[in-house]
Amino acid sequence: MNSTLFHTPVLAETAIDWLVTETEGKYLDGTVGGGGHLERLLKRLGPAASVMGLDRDPQAIAAAGERIGDDGRLRLKQGLFGELVHHAAGEGMLPLDGILLDLGVSSRQLDDPARGFTYREDAPLDMRMGPESGTTAAELLARCSEEELERIFRDGGEVRDAGRIARAVIRARRSAPLERSVELRRLVEELTPPKHLTKVLSQLFQALRIEVNDELGQLETVLTTSVDGLRPGGRLVVIAYHSLEDRRVKQFFRDEARGCTCPPDFPVCACGAVPRLRVLTRRVVKASQEEISVNPRARSARLRVAERAVTESVEGKRE
Repeated sequence: MNSTLFHTPVLAETAIDWLVTETEGKYLDGTVGGGGHLERLLKRLGPAASVMGLDRDPQAIAAAGERIGDDGRLRLKQGLFGELVHHAAGEGMLPLDGILLDLGVSSRQLDDPARGFTYREDAPLDMRMGPESGTTAAELLARCSEEELERIFRDGGEVRDAGRIARAVIRARRSAPLERSVELRRLVEELTPPKHLTKVLSQLFQALRIEVNDELGQLETVLTTSVDGLRPGGRLVVIAYHSLEDRRVKQFFRDEARGCTCPPDFPVCACGAVPRLRVLTRRVVKASQEEISVNPRARSARLRVAERAVTESVEGKRE
């Protein structure tokens, strides 16, 4: 395996610039990919630092290990990023100084036809990122009702003709199951004007991938739990690639930075809630044109950063 080709990290130096506040601290990369961000993080840290790299894909863990080699500061582990605080606790790494999440699918996963993530090559409709995901995309297409398929296409891909495509899948599978990417592509081609085909196929394959891997559920879990895993002043850096992810990150940061949830007409706060986060990126950070020219997949990247707030409780005690 050529680990340098597994995945080209996006916004790599920028992400590490935001992430590192203590060069001898404890950090967790929850989506290792091929280890590109992890490699840069280790170069930035001192000899007493501790780093964990987590990924659900065993191929990614292997690639990262090959890329980085022997480094006593690093522990690589296979697992879901939604469970990263659990894994960090098991290794005695809490509280963390920083957590990095580079969401979505890696370049290697997209470019490997056998994984079934892309409509550009004929391959089995698999789309599982790790062995814990038991259901393939083909199995979803075979067993889900029309209503369930419409929800998957609409909520996970924002497909405008979600209902129409769902009905077409139901009709097609009465004759034969849709098991390969070329079969699904042909079905969509019959329903979609050529000028819209690439966009619809991208949205549809994204929707199936998100459902197979419960990506949005994992994201919501990790956002909720990661704050408790950070020390006050520790940072959460998230790189998202589509609006479904980025909206959730933006809203979560906003809610956790607000604190009080009382109605605006209350004269004084009754809930006692205090901000848990401080948002550091008031505007989303994007890749430069220079980076996009080298790595076109950086075009859709959106980076946001927040840090665990150092706040006073209602009794005047620190967190």
